[in-house]
Amino acid sequence: MKFFPESALSQLEFEQIKFLLAEHSKTEYAKAKSSDLRIHTRIDFIQLELQQSHEYKLLLQHGQYFPNDHTLNLSREIRLLSIPGAVLNGEQFMLIRKLADSMQSIFRWFDPERKTAYPALAKVIQHLHYERKILHLIDEVLDENGIVRDGASEGLGRIRMGLYRKRSELRRVFDRILSKLNKAGYVADIEESFLNGRRVVALYAEHKRQVKGILHGESDTRRTSYIEPEETIAINNDIFALENEESSEVYRILRELTGKLSVHAELLRAYHDILGEFDFIRAKAKLGTDVNGQFPMLSDKAQVNLKEAYHPLLFLYNKESGKTTIPVNLSLQEKDRILVISGPNAGGKTVTMKTVGLLQLMVQSGLLVPVHPNSEFGIFKQLMIHIGDTQSIEFELSTYSSHLKHMKHFIENANGRSLFFIDELGSGSDPNLGGAFAEVILEELARKHAFGIVTTHYLNLKVMANKTAGILNGAMAFDEKNLQPLYKLIIGKPGSSYTFSIAERIGLDKKLIERARNLVEEDHFRLDKLLNSAEQDLQQVQKKEKELQKLLHENEKLKRETQVLLNKEKHDQQVELLKQQNKITEERIAYLKEMERKLKQIVFDWRKAENAEDKKQLMKQMQALLFKQKEKQVVEKARKKINSKYEEIEGSIVPGAKVLMKKNHQVGEVQEIRGKKAIVKIGLLPMQVSLDDLALVKEKTNGEE
Repeated sequence: MKFFPESALSQLEFEQIKFLLAEHSKTEYAKAKSSDLRIHTRIDFIQLELQQSHEYKLLLQHGQYFPNDHTLNLSREIRLLSIPGAVLNGEQFMLIRKLADSMQSIFRWFDPERKTAYPALAKVIQHLHYERKILHLIDEVLDENGIVRDGASEGLGRIRMGLYRKRSELRRVFDRILSKLNKAGYVADIEESFLNGRRVVALYAEHKRQVKGILHGESDTRRTSYIEPEETIAINNDIFALENEESSEVYRILRELTGKLSVHAELLRAYHDILGEFDFIRAKAKLGTDVNGQFPMLSDKAQVNLKEAYHPLLFLYNKESGKTTIPVNLSLQEKDRILVISGPNAGGKTVTMKTVGLLQLMVQSGLLVPVHPNSEFGIFKQLMIHIGDTQSIEFELSTYSSHLKHMKHFIENANGRSLFFIDELGSGSDPNLGGAFAEVILEELARKHAFGIVTTHYLNLKVMANKTAGILNGAMAFDEKNLQPLYKLIIGKPGSSYTFSIAERIGLDKKLIERARNLVEEDHFRLDKLLNSAEQDLQQVQKKEKELQKLLHENEKLKRETQVLLNKEKHDQQVELLKQQNKITEERIAYLKEMERKLKQIVFDWRKAENAEDKKQLMKQMQALLFKQKEKQVVEKARKKINSKYEEIEGSIVPGAKVLMKKNHQVGEVQEIRGKKAIVKIGLLPMQVSLDDLALVKEKTNGEE
């Protein structure tokens, strides 16, 4: 990606993002890559790096372990492996072993399931293989502490066995001499020590001539002398010779191991880079977590479509301070490529512009950004910026001259893949002339299909943006009542500078303000006032719209709750109906089972009957059973029908009352009472029925079942 000027990245605070990324890096590889962060222009590179950052962020969020704990810096050791004749020591080999062991853990971590779940992370190692021989070669020679094993060579084993024997012999002889000298009272408090690699006895200086041997030195006070006894000189010489022999053999073994591993130097360098790459991805994921970064959508064309976008550094600062950050929502498409933002000073125009620029740089660097995931970023190949006072002392250029020089570069180099940012276009000169130049510059940039954001206070640019294809207005909202900026971008309308309102707020003399108003052209003042009024009206409309949305949301919530209650009631009714049906079915099954049992018994008895009379009696029982059950069914059906229409009541049976005949479940009307009997009219027929077989009833009302 091309930049203009060279300070563009610093002006957009991208250097601060790189610093935060380096702070999260542990390896030198990742720190170097963070400091020299590449900004890509190929969508496949950007997509891969964003996906890698997103996948590692998911690992962090879900608390999943990824085996890149060892943050090693082995550039020197790996470089030595490639140099003929170089020899690594045991400690350096153990670092190489850690590198190989870490890579083994990473290759094992990427089982088939994780390769499917984290495809972008798996791509980091897709062209590499794990070489088991590296660990085998090191473990064959060195133990877990980096010491060469006794069995590393036959010669080393023999030398160390000889050393063990000689040291044991020296210990026995030395202990015997020390015991004898102790009894004689010659030995100092220290008793023994090692000087020049040889074991010596510490004697009081006045007794040093009482012991034959070699004087190796004296204490600072000269009260103690260190003597190697004559009896141990030969043994010490043998030990010294064996130790030299051991060092030579160890050196030879390590040189041989270095040679064997040198063939894997390139693979080890690749392993080292991969560990650094995973550390770099982890740093990007941690930075993404800090700023609430998301993986937005990408398209391989020039566009910006931001939803709920935050300036990452402002977001971090406000989060630490407990303040609220206002998000930015804007869209730059082919039809509306240039946004002209107007509004009061300190209202957030420059911050909005920097937010768009910084997020674009971060995305093209493979960094997660604080936006809604549905935001969409295009790819730009050139970024140009003009923010703040650019007066050049070196070239003796005024602010406006420097401004025009930058605009010249913009116009000459802008194209459909350029993204530009201009703060206060046309400022630094006579308002009328500067405004005219600003209009021409903006028209030319629009003609070249460049994308960008411009901030201004010029009314002519606001008017121009409203009628020129490819350019649209935007305003930073302002609370005129409290005279406070709201830091919210409103697309589609220009904003007032609130010059006089702010002057009133800071307490400027009202007479001075009025004089200034009189000096302003009436049309100019009327237009600014109109913008002011329109903005306040829009804020009221938005406020009412928000309240309406809240009411609609509450209404929708009540509707859902009511539907849930209705569904529950319907469900309860269905459950109750099923219970009743099941109850009837269970009674029917029980009845059929009882009938089956009785019929089976009759059939069984019939087969056992010896004469015709017994069989005849059994057939009568079967007929009676079947007829009786059928009669029961008819009566039960009639009973249920009557019970659905009538209910029994307390009271005396008198002429005119409705009564239920208990035996056949028929309802009639009492005509007259004759002693203990009653004449009941059922339909057209009167019947004489005992009072004990009658029950007083009344018809159920509509609300009763």
